Amino acid sequence: MMNTPLRIAGLLEHAEKWHADTEIVSRLPEGGLHRTTYAGLGRRSRQLANALQRLGIRSGDRVGTLAWNTHRHLELYYAVSGSGAVCHTSNPRLFPEQLVYIINHAEDRLLFFDLTFLPLVEKLAPSCPTVEAWVLMTDRAHMPETTTLPNLRCYEDLLAAESDEFEWPVFDENTASSLCYTSGTTDQPKGVLYSHRSTLLHSYAAALPDCFNCSARDVILPVVPMFHVNAWGIPYLAPMVGCKLVLPGPGLDAASLYELFETEGVTFTAGVPTIWFGLLTFMREKQLRFSTLRQMIVGGASCPPALLRAFDEELGVTIRHAWGMTETSPLGTVCTLKPQQLSLSPDEQFAIQTKQGRVIFGVDMQIVDDEGRELPHDGVAFGDLLVRGPFIVADYFGTEPGQLTPSGWFRTGDVATIDPAGFMQITDRSKDVIKSGGEWISSIELENLAIGHPSVAEAAVIGVPHPKWSERPLLVVVCKPDHDLTPEELLAFYDGKVARWWVPEAVEFVTQLPHTATGKLLKTQIRKDFDGYQW
Repeated sequence: MMNTPLRIAGLLEHAEKWHADTEIVSRLPEGGLHRTTYAGLGRRSRQLANALQRLGIRSGDRVGTLAWNTHRHLELYYAVSGSGAVCHTSNPRLFPEQLVYIINHAEDRLLFFDLTFLPLVEKLAPSCPTVEAWVLMTDRAHMPETTTLPNLRCYEDLLAAESDEFEWPVFDENTASSLCYTSGTTDQPKGVLYSHRSTLLHSYAAALPDCFNCSARDVILPVVPMFHVNAWGIPYLAPMVGCKLVLPGPGLDAASLYELFETEGVTFTAGVPTIWFGLLTFMREKQLRFSTLRQMIVGGASCPPALLRAFDEELGVTIRHAWGMTETSPLGTVCTLKPQQLSLSPDEQFAIQTKQGRVIFGVDMQIVDDEGRELPHDGVAFGDLLVRGPFIVADYFGTEPGQLTPSGWFRTGDVATIDPAGFMQITDRSKDVIKSGGEWISSIELENLAIGHPSVAEAAVIGVPHPKWSERPLLVVVCKPDHDLTPEELLAFYDGKVARWWVPEAVEFVTQLPHTATGKLLKTQIRKDFDGYQW
């Protein structure tokens, strides 16, 4: 067999040669839509690779981004990694102190950013000594007249000065390709360094029918951002299969997304539950339907069953759970039914679809008890979820080795069950699990049930010390506007849905709940807010 290393540039070369005229559509931060093709992406990526070399970027150097899902960000994905450097995507929703930390920890030499983030970058720059130049991802007409940024460059000027002839280097497939930091919910963000090999293997797995099930006939719109976990691999999957790609830029409101879905003929999309709740509300209010969209992936947080049912029954869209994390590149499981489950009743099928799903190729998993003993896959026993595979992190970037268990598994920090058919269900984060009277209670299940109440906009459940039971669940709720709800009414909503001893001990109503930069509930802050709570 030929010894051909797996390289990210190979994806671009394939798409440019065999899907040259397939469209890439972007909504720009400056306004309006931009249209190009895979041929155009290849040409501009080579110009950018030449510009990076002229700016002194060499193999292994980190190049940072603070950018939306646009064609320019896509060009950076390929120009940086393809030339042997490391594309470090930073999440602009992190706190400024966290951004300063990760930019300095990664030692970014250049930082590319969208016009939207100019005020943020001006605040960060004085604390980021490793950054030698800041590149605003726009054209000359939209460059600011004044700025405090030192050595500010114009993206389009850099490309215009370069040739589109560039020979993508061939190197070991284990070479680092990209870098993404975790959300830092309990500590400083931690860096996960992906390789060309791990990225390509993840892309193959993501495209499979039981995973994203995408082909050249699809039109994909990733709502999940390119600034975190590589938009779940879609920027690599799309050129691999040769499908049309629609990039929403900063327009993540429901009206803007719906317009793109319809005008561009989108067939597949992926994002977090918050986005889909907003879209569902918008479409209900406007009495709208989709004409081309047929499947959605929801991940990043547990998807409430009410949302799954609404998209299926009201809008005719198949919406499937996926689970993963920064450390798994990120896909770990997708909830696609097996053939023997297709003959089950709708209610039985739906019960399976509320789970996070079964592993994709390249991922192995197990659940263990507190002593590290493997637990049975009976759908009842739950324990710490461990994973391993060729695109699972071994150790964090820039830290001492030792994240793996002695047997070579990665501890996810999730608590889960696995049923006899191999379907995994997250019951909690290990740090959030509630232990009442010696038994575990799933805060996630209690939250999902609460969100199913028509008056509840958002819910969180935390464990609070109790004099008799060690801990009891406290339900913290945000009501929908103009909705009245009493604690008694909400607690009665649990009747017959969970064991009686699972029902929260009390309900507290708040105007809003704190979230992480990636939209997850910030349980650490909620616990601080209710520290010393008296039943």
